[in-house]
Amino acid sequence: MHLNNNCFDARVVRLVLAVAVLAVIGPAFTDTPASARATIETLTVETPPVVEVETAAVEVPAASSSAFDAASWADVESGGLNPDVLSLALRAASAAIERGDADSPATLTVIDFSRPSTGERMWVYDLATRQLLFKELVSHGRGSGRTDATMFSNVPESNRSSLGLYRTAETYIGKHGYSLRLDGLERGVNDRARERAIVMHGAEYVNGAAAKAQGYLGRSLGCPAVRPEVTRDLIEAVKDGGLLFAYYPDPAWLAASAYLN
Repeated sequence: MHLNNNCFDARVVRLVLAVAVLAVIGPAFTDTPASARATIETLTVETPPVVEVETAAVEVPAASSSAFDAASWADVESGGLNPDVLSLALRAASAAIERGDADSPATLTVIDFSRPSTGERMWVYDLATRQLLFKELVSHGRGSGRTDATMFSNVPESNRSSLGLYRTAETYIGKHGYSLRLDGLERGVNDRARERAIVMHGAEYVNGAAAKAQGYLGRSLGCPAVRPEVTRDLIEAVKDGGLLFAYYPDPAWLAASAYLN
């Protein structure tokens, strides 16, 4: 391989100059403080500290203890529910919470079976806001009467409605479509609700026009059936731990109920 002498001489000169520069700078660099050498050796770019922003949790207001004080409902639009019946329902709900049978219920549903089936006799309230969510027709059991419900039972196959306080539970799809299971909380009064398959569901026979024409609303086997048009929205509002209070001026029940006495 042939090398050009001029190029070779230039390379030698550059190498000699580089060695000379290192000989001069080297000791000076070695004698500089460690902090200075670190600055020379490495350029460190500091990133600004990360500022953590706390996001406030969105809390759904729970029903306060005052929500169960009937006096605090005096100016609430109750939708025509008898104040005495509402007072009993609130008392029962409060007692259920105190006993540990209910945990922060979001809604209170009241059925007044002292009213005829041809009119609206079910009310659903938001306990936190005291807002009336629904006012609806509701059926009673075939064994309880025709237009008026006057007979109630906890016995399977009686086809009668049951009184007292219930806790709403899970939903499911059954022969009546979207439905809601209920747990009866009153021993000997409605505590066989699961066994009897007493649930909330929609039914075509819950029809206001038909009720007026025939003089009574279609009847169930004991279930509180509602209009199909509102079934899903109503069940979604009250499911999973809401409370339901079914009322009738039955002296024996009123005197013995663990949630009213």
